[in-house]
This record gives sequence, structure tokens and C-alpha cells, in this order.
Amino acid sequence: MLSKKSQYAFKALTYLADRYEKGPVLIAEIAKKKKIPLKFLENILLELKKAEILDSKKGKGGGYFLRKDPAKVKMATVIRLVNGPIAMLPCVSLYFYERCKNCDEKHCGLHDMMIEVRDATLHILENRTLRDLQ
Repeated sequence: MLSKKSQYAFKALTYLADRYEKGPVLIAEIAKKKKIPLKFLENILLELKKAEILDSKKGKGGGYFLRKDPAKVKMATVIRLVNGPIAMLPCVSLYFYERCKNCDEKHCGLHDMMIEVRDATLHILENRTLRDLQ
């Protein structure tokens, strides 16, 4: 399930994607237009900037803007950054793998099914971008 933080991140990114190459956008404008609590949004945008999805400009005419074309920002990248694992079980996660306690992955039907779920989900999220949300 996508966290509220992820939902807010996608709302903000979609707003910035609509204004791609039109200059920086103030955090307050994004917060107001997308109904996102300002302090929460500040933290989200800082994370996205550290991950080099966004950049910012200080001073007059400053704000945040997408660093690259929205068609190149994959949904899976944003979800992993803001929400964490895409897989529903830690033992099937590609980037956040953890062995399940008291489980034999070689003979676990749930593990095998969740790999299929993960792969189907990734097929969509790795092939969709911010542009697809506009």
C-alpha cells in the first residue's frame, strides 16, 4: 500500500511535471494547490532533491523544479525512495531483501506467489513515469 507520504510525493511531482522547464515553483504554492501540509512537503521535497529527482533555486524566483524530463522519472524509483520496498514480503524484495524468520524460501508457496506479484507490479512501475500521471 502506498503511504500518505508517497501519495503526497506523487501529487507534488505531478504538479512540478506540469510546470517542467517553466521555472522553479515555491513550496507554499505546491502545498496550497495540492493540499499537502507544508512541513511534510518540505521533508518530501528535500528527499527528492537528495535523490537528484528535483533541484532547487534559492532567492527571488526560487523554488523547486524537476531536474529531468518527467518521462524519465520512473514510478518505481519514486516509490522505493519515498515508500520503501515494492514487494509485499521482505524475502522477495529486490532492493530491500530480508530473509523471513522460520521460513524455507525453497519450499514456500507464499514466497513463490509473491515473486509473481512483485514481478507483475514491477513490470508496470518500471515502465511508467511521471508523464503517465499527467
